[in-house]
Amino acid sequence: MRRRVSRGGFNKQKIIKICRDVCRRQYGFFWLILIGISFFYIGLAWGKKQVTPEGSPIEALTSFVEELSNPSDLLKNTRKNKPDKVDFDIFWKVWSKINKQHINNGDLNAQDMVYGAVDGMVKAIGDPYTSYMDPSEAKEFATGMEGSFEGIGAELGMRDNILTVIAPINGMPAEKAGLKAGDKIIKINEDITSDITIDEAVKKIRGPKGTEISLTVISAEVAETREIKIIRATIDLQSVRYEQKWGNIAYIQIASFTEDAADEFNTEITKVIADNNKGIVLDLRNNPGGFLNVSVEIASRFVSRGSVVVQERHRNGTVDNFKSIGGNVFSEIPTVVLVNEGSASASEILAGALRDINGSKLLGKKSFGKGSVQQLENFSDGSSLKVTIAKWLTPSGQSINETGLEVDIEVELKDSDIKNNWDPQLNAALEEVVKQIRENN
Repeated sequence: MRRRVSRGGFNKQKIIKICRDVCRRQYGFFWLILIGISFFYIGLAWGKKQVTPEGSPIEALTSFVEELSNPSDLLKNTRKNKPDKVDFDIFWKVWSKINKQHINNGDLNAQDMVYGAVDGMVKAIGDPYTSYMDPSEAKEFATGMEGSFEGIGAELGMRDNILTVIAPINGMPAEKAGLKAGDKIIKINEDITSDITIDEAVKKIRGPKGTEISLTVISAEVAETREIKIIRATIDLQSVRYEQKWGNIAYIQIASFTEDAADEFNTEITKVIADNNKGIVLDLRNNPGGFLNVSVEIASRFVSRGSVVVQERHRNGTVDNFKSIGGNVFSEIPTVVLVNEGSASASEILAGALRDINGSKLLGKKSFGKGSVQQLENFSDGSSLKVTIAKWLTPSGQSINETGLEVDIEVELKDSDIKNNWDPQLNAALEEVVKQIRENN
């Protein structure tokens, strides 16, 4: 059916009516779209804040309102942490397949799957000192840093991608059973350690006191593997020990740089001064390290205020200097520092600082060479990420990582010496201090 159109022209009133109706429809549709976009946009912004909350609710709301003021920033921020050319869809595809098809899908723990995925991502970096800890592992780690836990009493590290003993702690089950610095652990009980992280190894080795664990190790001195059985115990760390030697020489042993080590050291200082000692042997052998700030505080007792104790070099090339806070009561006293293959991390920082600033001699064996910096990030669910963020350099700029500190006077400590309760390294250090005292008089 055709509609007739007047040849004489358009009907003006009809045209006006049609245009008015169209405009009403168009504007109504426009407002509907605008309202829909607004709700989506606000939901996107608030949803992003809910997924990644930071700070207080007031801070979150303030940040949320600020982002609303700039739509382009919001859309950019939702993608800023997603690297180019990485297909994240594969994660969700695998997640979906497992949940739909796995025979035990009704028993799967989604949160454990997330923790496992994050752990796998961190392991893929290939850095043995960067690790992710789920809430239970993070709790165990925090307990160990407080200075009391149940286990064998040994610090572990990686050397050439092999699980290695950095240092057995003096007087603890590992040392008593014959475990030594530098021993490579091939098996923990029946589990091969070829593809294990340090934190996984620690979790396997720690356990209730009174229980037994078997470690299969290879030592530098012995080509064949040997099995060492160790009975776990409560490990209570006494970080600092002082004893007067040879009449007027202070022997100060620091076992590790725990949270309490600086306070313990400051307590021993009063005894050292009261005994009128003329020289110091600082024993950092088998000291696996600990807190950086504790190492800097103890170094401050030996070097003048403002001296750079250690440099921290970041990936962008910037360098942070950690300086002495003062209180240098030992800066004028001849000091020899004992180190060995078990001296690592914060103990290498202290030894390097005393060598570079005061000219103190290092005696014993080359140190372990653990000079990377880990930052601990704690998350709201109780899990933690320990991530390598920098490398340490001595005040003179020498890198510690994987190279260690060479000693000025090399002295061997043999198994036969230990069995006979003889310490040639300590005796050599005492002799060197006596020599320096004589030279200064």
